[in-house]
Amino acid sequence: MNFKYLLTSVLVIVALMFLQHCQRENSQQRGMTNTERQEALLKANKGLVSRDSARILGVIRANGWEMQTTGTGLWHQIIEKGNGSKAKPNMMAELTYKIRLLNGKLVYSSDSTGPKTFRITKGGVERGLEEGVLLLRQGDSARFVMPPYMAHHLLGDQNRIPPRASIIYEVRLKSLRK
Repeated sequence: MNFKYLLTSVLVIVALMFLQHCQRENSQQRGMTNTERQEALLKANKGLVSRDSARILGVIRANGWEMQTTGTGLWHQIIEKGNGSKAKPNMMAELTYKIRLLNGKLVYSSDSTGPKTFRITKGGVERGLEEGVLLLRQGDSARFVMPPYMAHHLLGDQNRIPPRASIIYEVRLKSLRK
């Protein structure tokens, strides 16, 4: 029994060494250094962000929305102004919402799930929603258009929001409390 265990262990070690050698050779054959690989990934990412921005801008123009963008890429528009206090980090926010894909398809709504409540800047919601709420006062209605990196990233929500989807949030900030 010990001999079989020893032989199996040696075979596994040899197989792992062979795989490691093959990976090293394959990497060298491709002729890319780590820096070149990083540059290629950066270029690909910039291309995706540029394509997402163009699609978002097309939807904004097609709908005649007058939106502004932040430095991080969140598009926003105040639709109706409220007269309450301004949202600040660590406050609890309660809002009603509708989430749509860029093609207009409604994917989630507080009409069916209830209002969304969260502590601002403490996570648990989309990064774009965190940033967008900080632009609002209690009672404001707004529209946010979020590129994938501010919404559900590469995988979507694995339910109704597909991978790499930009989304449109229509919100009303109902209440703020400390």
